[in-house]
Amino acid sequence: MTVPAKSPSERSGIHVPVLLEEAIAALAPRDDGLYVDGTFGAGNYSRAILEAAHCRVVAIDRDPLAVRRGDELVRRYPGRLTVVEGRFGDMARILAGLGIAAVAGVALDLGISSDQIDDPARGFSFRADGPLDMRMSGEGITAAELVNTLSETALADLIYVYGEERFARRVARAIVAARAKAPLTRTGELAALVRKVVRAPKGGIDPATRTFQALRMEVNDELGELEHALAAAERVLEPGGRLAIVSFHSLEDRKVKDFLRARGGGEGVSRHRPGAVQRAPTFALLTRKPVRPSEAEIAANPRARSARLRAAERTAAPTWEIAA
Repeated sequence: MTVPAKSPSERSGIHVPVLLEEAIAALAPRDDGLYVDGTFGAGNYSRAILEAAHCRVVAIDRDPLAVRRGDELVRRYPGRLTVVEGRFGDMARILAGLGIAAVAGVALDLGISSDQIDDPARGFSFRADGPLDMRMSGEGITAAELVNTLSETALADLIYVYGEERFARRVARAIVAARAKAPLTRTGELAALVRKVVRAPKGGIDPATRTFQALRMEVNDELGELEHALAAAERVLEPGGRLAIVSFHSLEDRKVKDFLRARGGGEGVSRHRPGAVQRAPTFALLTRKPVRPSEAEIAANPRARSARLRAAERTAAPTWEIAA
């Protein structure tokens, strides 16, 4: 199976943030403002925010390697950048620990960074062989544990829902048959297995893409973290504060869209239902439709093709209570 050629940015190993200019414009950094970069990674968003205004940034990343790499950027912006190891879903708790009650903006660039995927030892890549890991934080269940312990039905459901792989049952069946002989422990063997049962159209994505994506999302509870982050952003943003989120997966984008639509007054409890409580909108939408990358950006960085930016501004309305 021919693997699609990498773009220049992929070959160089440089993480190229998608829709960065548009996200920073939506965030509208101002002097003396305090901002959260919930997905620090290589520091591109933090750097762009700090260059846009004389402000401060608290950057969060669950990957300890990314946090350590942030030391150079911290030195470049003395007193203006703080990098913290943690999950962006915990931003309210992290900020409280720093004595911060409110911020002027929150930026989230969802998904995986090139630094993570380009290191075979992290187990994210289907292009290079490595341990079947996929943990961003280095803690918790690994992808190998998932593929070797989940039932065939559970595997198929996972790959179908998170990977949107229409041949999910075929992939799950092949995994269960293979692990009956020996546990699957390497990315190379899993990718080869998927390529045997899923054929890619000419010029299409690698057949292993969707299966690897599904496993990564489950290992890192990416949708769960996003739900926590959206609720946390609602709590920590000051009136007039901005939220900007770039997503690459339809499930992520749908969660962001539904949250902002509900909090923006587009959906709510019907006033005609007995006991209904009308809640004031906590966000004003800045993007009625998602902002998409230009053709030029997609040509320069194929990863941009599925990107969607949604942004909103916090109102002064009280935070909605989240059911336990």
